[in-house]
Amino acid sequence: MVINYLIIMGKVLNITEAVTIALHSMIIIANDKSGQVNVNDISKAITSSKFHVAKVLQKLVKEGFLGSHRGPSGGFFLKVKPTDISMLEIYESIEGKITIAECPIDHEVCPFNNCVFDQLTIDMTQNFVDFLKSRTLEDYSNSQIKHRIIK
Repeated sequence: MVINYLIIMGKVLNITEAVTIALHSMIIIANDKSGQVNVNDISKAITSSKFHVAKVLQKLVKEGFLGSHRGPSGGFFLKVKPTDISMLEIYESIEGKITIAECPIDHEVCPFNNCVFDQLTIDMTQNFVDFLKSRTLEDYSNSQIKHRIIK
């Protein structure tokens, strides 16, 4: 019997649409020469609903990363330097603090006395946190992205 694993395997890491919108929007805003970007331009660039983008950006305003101006010439702008914003801070402002749990399914006692995943899920979560913590918004500036491509 042949099983097609690509069809039955689930995603190991699932990043929500809200986090994707937040991360990409912050990069777009940080790289815009005019200093502010409106919701319509961001939603077109990342192909997301302008209502969902607006909701996510308002959360980032509330968290202090962005400011906004209303009106036809309005938009969102950074309130913090790109070097001072880690990708982890953006992620956690949308999803909440990442916790590293002993059990990936939050069981107090494993029926097998040892976790079938051993230390894997703890290590993966820690690696994800370390990755996001090590990257700032500045790392995704146009000049930094060009520098990475050239190397």
